Amino acid sequence: MIPEYKKILYATDLSANAAHAFRHAISLARRYDGRICFLHALPEIDASVVNYVATVMGETRLIDLELEHKKEVVEQIRERLQGFAEEELAGHPEDLKRIEQIEVHHGNPVPLILSLADQIDADLIVLGSHGKEKMRHAFLGSVAEKVLHKTQRTVMIVPL
Repeated sequence: MIPEYKKILYATDLSANAAHAFRHAISLARRYDGRICFLHALPEIDASVVNYVATVMGETRLIDLELEHKKEVVEQIRERLQGFAEEELAGHPEDLKRIEQIEVHHGNPVPLILSLADQIDADLIVLGSHGKEKMRHAFLGSVAEKVLHKTQRTVMIVPL
């Protein structure tokens, strides 16, 4: 059976390569009359930084501040992603309807991508690749490479 990409998970870090990878996702969505789910993962703050700030501010104040701003940050990122899509699709407003949902979550991007791909039953995961320096890549790997090796789903990695 020839695959059709009806449900596309487009994961972005809002880097310079985001638009290039998004264009591939939208092209496939057009071709297969598919829908796109955006995902942006907000990195967790390092535990040592949290401990330091909690010591300086007081743990209760830090928790209150974090709760106040977590929703605000998520909404700002969601609006930025919506604006990004509108800008990219300015000449094709009908394609905005292909964006089914915009998800913004805190945490490690790899498990978030894999989990959301399972939740929406994605036919394809589209990711941009940064092409980071070779030494760091040799030891840590990239999000794209980790996703590629941890899923049975089809993955498109779009290089810079």
